Amino acid sequence: MAGFQVAGRRLRTEAEYQAALRDQALIQKIRSQIHFEQPGEVISLCDDMKAGKYRFETVVGNDFDDEIFELAEKYKKQGYNKNSRLSGKKRKQKPKQKSKQVSKQKKQHQVSLDDFDAAMQKEILAQMKKSDRRRKLLVFLCSVIAIGCFGYFGVYSFFVEKNEADYENLSQLKGNSALTGSLFRGVTIHYTEEEEVNLEVLEEYQTLYNKNKRLIGWLKIDDTNIDYPVMQTTNNEYYLDHNFNQEYDKNGSLFLDKDCDVVHRNTNLIIYGHHMKSGRMFGNLNSYSSREYGEKHSRIQFDTIYEKGTYEVMYVFRSRIYNEDEVVFKYYQFLNADSAVEFDSYMQEMAALSLYDTGVTASYGDELLTLSTCDSSETDGRFVVVAKKVS
Repeated sequence: MAGFQVAGRRLRTEAEYQAALRDQALIQKIRSQIHFEQPGEVISLCDDMKAGKYRFETVVGNDFDDEIFELAEKYKKQGYNKNSRLSGKKRKQKPKQKSKQVSKQKKQHQVSLDDFDAAMQKEILAQMKKSDRRRKLLVFLCSVIAIGCFGYFGVYSFFVEKNEADYENLSQLKGNSALTGSLFRGVTIHYTEEEEVNLEVLEEYQTLYNKNKRLIGWLKIDDTNIDYPVMQTTNNEYYLDHNFNQEYDKNGSLFLDKDCDVVHRNTNLIIYGHHMKSGRMFGNLNSYSSREYGEKHSRIQFDTIYEKGTYEVMYVFRSRIYNEDEVVFKYYQFLNADSAVEFDSYMQEMAALSLYDTGVTASYGDELLTLSTCDSSETDGRFVVVAKKVS
């Protein structure tokens, strides 16, 4: 495992390591093309990254994304924009006053086209035409680039608005049975040849489920931006960069850990989401580091597509992704507790990490919900909120 490191980040698998190397190569290429002391270039790069021009696959790329965002915000606060460019050293100014003798000498040394023979005149005129063509071509290219830039930002604004509108539409479809009708037949899950489970999807999620059968639930925290569908698939990678409509989207989606089972209910359900600087997804989850914020947003609503659920925040802590051989509590591996002793041990570990005491406790048999996102306070850092189901 010591070899699976890129840019100070530890990677758990060979595949993640190779992806991190690709991210590092792309970052090096960007660094070679951008002057980071130039505000306009940095702000433009930040806009390009938001628009998905550069696609990163791992936390190495996310770190670079955060670095550029923070630097761009710093420049913006200083009053710069994408057109700003700091000039280099000023050229030394020539003396304004010159002697009459020097001026006279200049006039005496001025030359005209007639001073040269016919062959030289032809060459000079050819060079002048060539220079004029270059100037016109440069003006044309600059015009094309300017039009392209305006077009790009227009497209970028369109997709930002489209993304927001898409999630607004999804919220409106929740509870709307207009597209469901009498055709909805429920869900049949074949666990084994002997075990078959027939389930009814809650009516308010039937339309959304018909649009994407990877929907597993909906997460909502009142008075926050967190009001999103929760997806689940057979891996924990797909929804890192795809939205509900299965389109590429650097915001990704909230998704339930692939090993969680909402039917044969795990002790702990884990939902992951990106910590986006824009605040989207779990971008504001770390606000729970404040006790006051946690008390005002202590209730979390997580409905699976089969049943509703309300949870009370219990623990808030920071952790990280550890090496496989490190013997330490790894919250992301806590899905089930097979005994009261094991459950109590997990609770003690999380209580010791918690940033403050919420007064909420749990006992063996309670159902838990964990929300997890990246945290920049340390390498492979994670910010975690754990809640207990109360209804």
